[in-house]
Amino acid sequence: MENTAIKARNRTVAIVGRPNVGKSSLFNRLAGQRIAIVHEQSGITRDRLSAEVKVRDERFELIDTGGIGYIDRKAAKDTIDAGILDQVKAAIEDAGLILFVVDTMAGALPLDEEVAVLLREAGRPVFLVANKSDNAALDAQAVEFEQFSFPVYPLSTLHNRGVGDLTHEILGVLPEDENFTVTDPLKIAVVGRPNAGKSSFINRLIKVDRVIVSEIAGTTRDSIEVPFQVGHGDSARHYKLIDTAGLRKWGKVKEAVDKYSNLRTERSIQIADITILVLDASEGPKVRDKKILSLIEKAEAGCIVLVNKWDLAENITTQRQYEEALRRELPYLDHVPIFFGSALGGYNMRKMVEAIDEVSRSVSTTLTTGVLNRVLRQAFERTSPHMVKGRRLKMYYATQVGSRPIRIKIFVNSPSLVPEPYEKYLKRCLRESFGLDGAPLVLIFNRRRALEERD
Repeated sequence: MENTAIKARNRTVAIVGRPNVGKSSLFNRLAGQRIAIVHEQSGITRDRLSAEVKVRDERFELIDTGGIGYIDRKAAKDTIDAGILDQVKAAIEDAGLILFVVDTMAGALPLDEEVAVLLREAGRPVFLVANKSDNAALDAQAVEFEQFSFPVYPLSTLHNRGVGDLTHEILGVLPEDENFTVTDPLKIAVVGRPNAGKSSFINRLIKVDRVIVSEIAGTTRDSIEVPFQVGHGDSARHYKLIDTAGLRKWGKVKEAVDKYSNLRTERSIQIADITILVLDASEGPKVRDKKILSLIEKAEAGCIVLVNKWDLAENITTQRQYEEALRRELPYLDHVPIFFGSALGGYNMRKMVEAIDEVSRSVSTTLTTGVLNRVLRQAFERTSPHMVKGRRLKMYYATQVGSRPIRIKIFVNSPSLVPEPYEKYLKRCLRESFGLDGAPLVLIFNRRRALEERD
């Protein structure tokens, strides 16, 4: 059907529909990876998931939601159904474009009509995706859904049939992408102990020997900035790679040049949006690596770990065993992606580029307000902290107040009622819901007296 939708107000696309129509399958097709769990049993997707979709030179944010079993929250048979409905409404509120997924083979059901009414009331552009249209005969059957007054797009996520045409139509209604990295490139500091392979890694990324590489520890004495970009066209992300001197133990720093190298390295970590900690696989983590991680944590920078020179260790242990031991030794890495590779040989360098791009999205992301509040509220309802001196924590409202790093202000009745383990729990829930691996999260708890008095 010809696209008659109005221009979307932002580049966020939400997928909604009743259970078991193929929403998560569509999400995975558009995102290009198996992020959402796909299963024949209805109701598998219960939490909202998000991913950045990259199509040629364009990007947009995609939101997956659970299946709508009830439109009336009071009629929901359990708290899970009610929570899903809240999540869906939040996604609709924040999205610029809605993909309304139905099942062509099942035909138009009463619940589909109820969802259509909900979407018409929202006033957003809507594409009706008639999934499971595996052939031309089923394409013709999808005409039935035109009764809902939305443009109909027959496709099959199972056979990847018609997904490309839908993607083209989606890009056609999204507004222009604002690429702040052109004027404000993200800064990536490549850090580690001397001779871990930092300069070799940068040379491998940019494919040009812009940085001197030597087996002699301490070759890089200053922090060097190298332009770097991921992607092409107007939406390509622009970076400044900062090659740093290996951070030495201050007690062993005797020469003035080494002292200033250490200071510049620490300064590079402080100003970085993302840090890449390069470890030597043949040596394992040292006390210096723990010190570097503490500096990264203090600087509130995004983080990726590259276990370099893996070819020297792969015959001794497995990646899984090494990663498990590394995370036990360095607890701060619980949310940080770890990659194994070889800067000299090129092993896994493509995955490192993808990781840089993904973590850069995470540290720069703007969390949609409606879904942010519902994710936190659902986390609070699922697990609330213990009472303190007869008082129980109450959570009222949350809003994002900054990025790079992501800062979220949460209004509560008393910040003193938020223990550190509970703050970590909330951060984990946010990372799982929004896909924020490697990104620092700063939660700021403010007292809201007026709301507390009314409660």
